[in-house]
Amino acid sequence: MKHTPLYAAHRALGARLVEFAGWEMPVQYRGILDEHNAVRTRAGLFDVSHMGEIELRGAGALAACQMATANDVGRLADGRAQYSLLLEPSGGIVDDVIVHRIHAERLMICVNASNRDKDFAYLGEHARGADVVDVSDETALLALQGPRATQILHRLTDAPLGSLPRFAFVDGVVAGRRALIAHTGYTGEDGWELYCAAGDAVTLWDALLSAGAGDGLIPAGLGARDTLRLEAALPLYGHELGADTTPFEARLGWVVRLDKGDFVGRAALREAKAHGLRRCLVGIETTAAGIPRADYALLRDGARVGHVTSGTKSPTLGKGIGLGYVDPAVSGIGTPLAVEIRGRAVDATVVRVPFYRSQALATA
Repeated sequence: MKHTPLYAAHRALGARLVEFAGWEMPVQYRGILDEHNAVRTRAGLFDVSHMGEIELRGAGALAACQMATANDVGRLADGRAQYSLLLEPSGGIVDDVIVHRIHAERLMICVNASNRDKDFAYLGEHARGADVVDVSDETALLALQGPRATQILHRLTDAPLGSLPRFAFVDGVVAGRRALIAHTGYTGEDGWELYCAAGDAVTLWDALLSAGAGDGLIPAGLGARDTLRLEAALPLYGHELGADTTPFEARLGWVVRLDKGDFVGRAALREAKAHGLRRCLVGIETTAAGIPRADYALLRDGARVGHVTSGTKSPTLGKGIGLGYVDPAVSGIGTPLAVEIRGRAVDATVVRVPFYRSQALATA
């Protein structure tokens, strides 16, 4: 298995390590509930260096990115980022990504760890006119998330954090090390992601934990990352997203800019939009004892109408929550359903998502 530059630090902290996408990663340190609650109320620090970073470089980089991604990078100013999708010609989802426009001739795309090689090949095929460079091995990524994240980071940098809106980034210095400081995250809380040289990861990790000790900052693993993103109803590739799913089915139609000009999958998506949805992604809450889990059947009047893609007992809300695909006819808010859990139909309801909304994020 692969290891991030912080592998020894995780072992020293007593992390429970598991395999994820070919990497040995910390799933938890002191416990998923503690780590989840720290991010919701104080701050948590994640090592997400297993994620991939691929750059498009050269005079044709911007045009190449427009062709390869579904969102409109032409709307981005330098120093801004956007959530986007890589699509199959059929309209299915290859990956969900964050595109960072450093300048018109250099864009950096953060991709999911499990899709790094596939995405690199995809961009090599479809981002024509640009040099496609995988910088993942030389890059580490730390995520500082939570309502106290900004005040902690302020102690280590003179970067203008207060003037950076969500999905903006700046090249700066943190604890004496150069980093791309991005006002992004995957937890449903306000926070920052720091892209740095792999050799600087330990210095930044230690400096952040030290700077945030008085604020209750703790390291957090992939277990809390998953419960946090699920409360925020953020999709995960391989669960909510995949080659058999269109953005419209996954509630990501807002990402697709059909009017920007041609891009991979555009023709198929225009046709799909005209024909309507085969299925749609919904949020569900159980109204009786039981926790929805991935692949559990969703029922309406005893008949299967869909399946759960992700589920858990929400640490913040104290109830079973899940995302899942259902027939559009039973997708309305308030529709009663049931989750089949070990042969038992557990009552559930279609609800609005996200399940949890952060006040700190609303004002960021």
